[in-house]
Amino acid sequence: MANDNGASFFEVSFSFLVGAATGFVLGILFAPASGEETRKKIQDSAIKTGEAAKESYEKVSKEVEKGIKVVKEKTSEGVATIKEYVEKGKEEISKKIPGISSKEEKK
Repeated sequence: MANDNGASFFEVSFSFLVGAATGFVLGILFAPASGEETRKKIQDSAIKTGEAAKESYEKVSKEVEKGIKVVKEKTSEGVATIKEYVEKGKEEISKKIPGISSKEEKK
């Protein structure tokens, strides 16, 4: 069984891109071609790898933004629910114990 040891999607993607770029460059360096052709292939490979990395970053960035938005919404909902629960608890306590009133009643 595979064990990712907590590696994130970004780390795995980055590792894959680095490995692919390294393999490509080594393949070009050992292929029979002129220096000019080899440099051109390396340059093209670097451009493609940079574009792929940028696209991966943009995808991850969009997913993170969506996740943050969801967390904010759920947190707001949770806080509202907790406030409602506390207010109901205060009301129940003030009904059960005479002489205890809320701040609004004291004013």
